[in-house]
Amino acid sequence: MPPGVYGMQDVWEREDRQQITMEFLLPTGIYLNFPVACSDTISTIKKMVWKNARNEPLFSALSDPDAYVFTCINMTAEREELEDEQRRLCDVRLFLPILRLVAREGDRVEKLITTQISLLIGKGHHEFESQKNHEVNEFRTKMRIFCEEHAQVRQMLPWEPWMEFNFPCDLEPCCVVAQSGKSRSVKKILVNVKFEGSEETFVLQQDPQDLPMLLKRNALRKKSTVFRAAKQEKPEDYTLQVNGRWEFIYGEYPLCQFKYIFTCLHGGITPHLTMVHHSVIIKYQEEQGGLSNQMSRTRAPSKPPPLPLKRQNTSSLWSIHEPFYIYLLQGSRVNADEGMKLVVQAGLFHGSELLCKVVTSNEVSVCSEPVWDQKLVFDIGVSDLPRMSRLCFALYGVIEKTKKRPTKKKNKRADCPLAWVNTMVFDYKDQLKTGEFSLSTWPSVPDDKGDLLNPMGTVEKNPNIDSTAGLLIRFPNIRPHPLYYPPIEKLNELGMNGEKVVATKEEMVGLLRKWPELPAIHALELLDYSFPDPHVRSFTIRCLRNLRDDELFQYLLQLVQVLKYESYLDCDLTCFLLKRALANKKIGHFLFWHLRSEMHVPSVSLRFGLILEAYCRGSIFHIKSLMKQNEALNKMKALNDFVKSGSQKATRIQTTEDMKVCIKQDTYMEALSDVVSPLNPSIVLCELCTDKCKFMDSKMKPLWLMYKNKYDHVGIIFKNGDDLRQDMLTLQMIQLMDVLWKTEGLDLRMLPYGCLSTGNKTGLIEVVKNSDTIANIQRNNSNSAATAAFNKDALLNWLKSKNPGDKLDQAIEEFTLSCAGYCVATYVLGIGDRHSDNIMIRETGQLFHIDFGHFLGNFKSKFGINRERVPFILTYDFVHVIQEGRTNNSEKFERFRECCEQAYKILCRNGTLFVNLFALMKAAGLPELSSSKDIHGWNFSLE
Repeated sequence: MPPGVYGMQDVWEREDRQQITMEFLLPTGIYLNFPVACSDTISTIKKMVWKNARNEPLFSALSDPDAYVFTCINMTAEREELEDEQRRLCDVRLFLPILRLVAREGDRVEKLITTQISLLIGKGHHEFESQKNHEVNEFRTKMRIFCEEHAQVRQMLPWEPWMEFNFPCDLEPCCVVAQSGKSRSVKKILVNVKFEGSEETFVLQQDPQDLPMLLKRNALRKKSTVFRAAKQEKPEDYTLQVNGRWEFIYGEYPLCQFKYIFTCLHGGITPHLTMVHHSVIIKYQEEQGGLSNQMSRTRAPSKPPPLPLKRQNTSSLWSIHEPFYIYLLQGSRVNADEGMKLVVQAGLFHGSELLCKVVTSNEVSVCSEPVWDQKLVFDIGVSDLPRMSRLCFALYGVIEKTKKRPTKKKNKRADCPLAWVNTMVFDYKDQLKTGEFSLSTWPSVPDDKGDLLNPMGTVEKNPNIDSTAGLLIRFPNIRPHPLYYPPIEKLNELGMNGEKVVATKEEMVGLLRKWPELPAIHALELLDYSFPDPHVRSFTIRCLRNLRDDELFQYLLQLVQVLKYESYLDCDLTCFLLKRALANKKIGHFLFWHLRSEMHVPSVSLRFGLILEAYCRGSIFHIKSLMKQNEALNKMKALNDFVKSGSQKATRIQTTEDMKVCIKQDTYMEALSDVVSPLNPSIVLCELCTDKCKFMDSKMKPLWLMYKNKYDHVGIIFKNGDDLRQDMLTLQMIQLMDVLWKTEGLDLRMLPYGCLSTGNKTGLIEVVKNSDTIANIQRNNSNSAATAAFNKDALLNWLKSKNPGDKLDQAIEEFTLSCAGYCVATYVLGIGDRHSDNIMIRETGQLFHIDFGHFLGNFKSKFGINRERVPFILTYDFVHVIQEGRTNNSEKFERFRECCEQAYKILCRNGTLFVNLFALMKAAGLPELSSSKDIHGWNFSLE
């Protein structure tokens, strides 16, 4: 390696790399040096090492190759064992081109799974172990047992209930199906059915309200007639699979309620299904069970947990009638202007409620390690501390007064907030903390509220210890023995001894246990950080257990965000989410990506990493699919970086050609083919169509990737550099509106396309096929670009060209309904920056909006002038289509207006749900949703 060059990051980032010279250290002390291809797998390299070692001394001293494993130093400067030998060298990303061969130790299967989980979640297991934190260790042990037990129970299920976990039905609300059946003329539908392993197809005529069982019976009858089968087969032994997807049609639901068939009916497409015998499903189940069983057999029995320590000489908190206090000792690594004085502010909070007056420390001069050594006494008794009390600190600088000026304000003012940090008063075992604690802080972000303390923030310490200020505090030993917050069972006993406050609390908690369960839309509000009491949160989870899987999926994004409000790792919400994820693979898939997408956030990486680890332990079979998805996303990011770099030096045509050449490399084609779509786990992205791939013109050069499946084409957009979380939230709300409308029999033909954040400013968007922007349609149907926007006939003429004859009426109907839906949705959500480039239309007539960069009334302005003067977009050419091109067709427009009115009234009746869901998203840290003020201002549109 040249002098002064450290590491190989530049080598791995170059797309033109082919070979690299590697150094190998063998257990016999022999040193080897030879070139290898960057695309070689670790397994291939090991075979090459053995081949070269045959000619070296002491070769006979080596055992079988499987007895050894390569170790290396990776790009994070950590020692890593390369247990997964199917990884390619270029994906390992070595820090130095050196591999050391060492003897395997321990259980290979266990180590392989552990390695795969570490690579998948982006956090090594050694990072958890290095915490040396009893709470972390106990949580990992408990969750592993919890998840593995659920996995074993799941594998014991018969094949039909097991399908409900692995392939949950994708259904439309039953009310819209019934309404659709009434509004349309009752007619039969044609279904194309074939049998697994056969190319022979049958076209069957079914009633839309028929159950899948009747379709299976008809298919078997048809097969028996055509092939003259002697053996009579039972329809109960079969299930129906959507061709080309991991999606199945089964259960006691009418055919038209399945989303796939519902979509086919509206699009005039014949559904294509395959009859799959239950033996095939059982084979899938056994393959998944084999991985789990192998893991449980090879895993060494864990040590039994230590016996709980006897709480001898302990006191109840309620018997202490003294004020609460702590000692502020000193700071470290403080960086502030020398002209300031350093001050620490401390406050006790229970949720959002300040328990007593804020305490402020003395002023000290600025230095790297300021010393206070001061006792901070709070105006609250120890016996009055709630269980979930949190101690919040703020470090700030104040400007020294140089001269007196007459003012009514205080003599000092917080001029420069520097840092904040929170910690719980009680530990995870209910014990009042004692002793010294070093708290690494989080940098403060000045805001217009002027609040120094941040009670809504995390109670985790900043893991970046070397680059942030620290505070050293000490909790006193109020008694010579530990003080515990009394469990609820003990409160009544204390109340009998005259502790009236305790008795009152016991009565309140007892009442909470007897309360009837709340509807989920109201219970969700209790997950906000303002309600930290564990009994209240347990009650909330009890209410949420009644949610169906499709309802839980609708709120999953918010439930992941409120995990940030939990004060301890082991909580009811975590167990609830894991349990439901292990019972429904679709929920597990999206829970994984919602957690994985924020692993770069230091304040949640520990909690989210531990939950991800637990989920993977309970879904060993899912790891392979998720790793493939993660590998594909990494290749997409590398490809996008290559395009960004190339577009600055070459023309668009040349960069596009270079991109296609890059994609055709074996490493890219392998990584990007046969991938389960992160956007929809029932869709497999099979064969990448290189010639149809491109990049878009916007600043971040998003990739447009097209895939060819056996029965369909699927497109995805990969974005790198744009935060998709706000788009994801907006589309979730539009999808929820669609569900609410359909539940009341109103189908407005909404199109909430797939959108998923997968990492730090990276994510995927679904390509809606056969669609174009309003701007493109206007430009392509006008003689002059300058007058394109004023051509009222362009949109209608485009629809006529795509829907000849009788199809036009249906296309205008689709346009009218979807336009009404999006007018209401964009108004209610306060979506801004609407123009013809982010409003699109499908060839079938469905209108839909894209790019939701501004919502909740945050409209664009320039030079202080609001650029948007209308609450929603309804242009003259839209009205022209709705009125079928006739200016006096008021009947059609009146129907459009009635649809808008009906849709708006339905949303108003469910306004509480939207307010609660937005309130829970405050934890996400979105720029336009950071406080309750953002929500309350928007809430007027639902009143």
